[in-house]
Amino acid sequence: MPVAGMNTAIEVKAVRRTFRVKGGLFGADRHVVAVDDISFAVPPGGVLGVVGESGCGKSTLARLILGLLPPTAGDIAVEGQRVIDMDRRARARLIQPVFQDPFASLNPLARVRDIVAMPLKAQGNIAGSEIAKRVDEMLARVGLSAEMGRRLPTELSGGQRQRVAIARALVLRPRIVVCDEPTSALDVSVQAQILNLLAELRRDLGLTYLFISHNLAVVEHVASEVAVMYLGRFVERAPTETLFRRPEHPYTKALLASVLTPEPGLGVPDVGLGDTLPDPANIPPGCRFHPRCPIAEPRCSIETPPLKPRPAGGVECLLV
Repeated sequence: MPVAGMNTAIEVKAVRRTFRVKGGLFGADRHVVAVDDISFAVPPGGVLGVVGESGCGKSTLARLILGLLPPTAGDIAVEGQRVIDMDRRARARLIQPVFQDPFASLNPLARVRDIVAMPLKAQGNIAGSEIAKRVDEMLARVGLSAEMGRRLPTELSGGQRQRVAIARALVLRPRIVVCDEPTSALDVSVQAQILNLLAELRRDLGLTYLFISHNLAVVEHVASEVAVMYLGRFVERAPTETLFRRPEHPYTKALLASVLTPEPGLGVPDVGLGDTLPDPANIPPGCRFHPRCPIAEPRCSIETPPLKPRPAGGVECLLV
């Protein structure tokens, strides 16, 4: 049943996902809120970058959109179709993932050609000759030779393995790709190559990306819009240029200040957030960022900040 207009590739409405964590022999069970009442839409051909520290809920959000996890509450639609209602094969034709570690996501005992062909074979209705043709075309498109198609993943470099993962994701010709830290396991020089490849494929194939990363420099390079995530919430969302030039939320400012400068001798910047990461099983009252916020006031520990709309996004902070 359609729930969203075709002017949106991804539409997320008030989505929440909690996990029950066993408390051990004598402890009480806890509920971890990984994603908390998030709403957004991505237009066709857009790239939404989602940034935040480890444990903020980025990867859980990716798995929700891919249909690998059901939401505890809320609704998710891709190109007008509710993800929860879609057949697995139909969903695979529409939306595909590229994960962080290409070695972990590839079968080490399978040849590259067989790995790329797997999604086509899983559809069950594509002729062998068509499968071979599309595999050859996709390997060439991602910069891999026919000879590499006969190799095992262990015989490839990290960048080549990620190209295999991208080829496998795109061989079904999906329109939406969820990239979950797709370059973080690669060397810096190889990262640039993969990012350029992803940008080229988006332009040529008309793809929509949800691009998840903790690396702000990467997101600035690929995203048309950025959402900053903290303890399961989007605390700021804005067009990429706006967010990097005029960040509003104190957490966004701290993340941008934490990017290492290329100037020698300046060392690692102190962004004033301390060494303790936020705990999704123990979300503080009021503004969830207030225990680490350098400008917090007493009311920040009591009042929950509303979303303050902006011309193209919004910010959750009582003090801006």
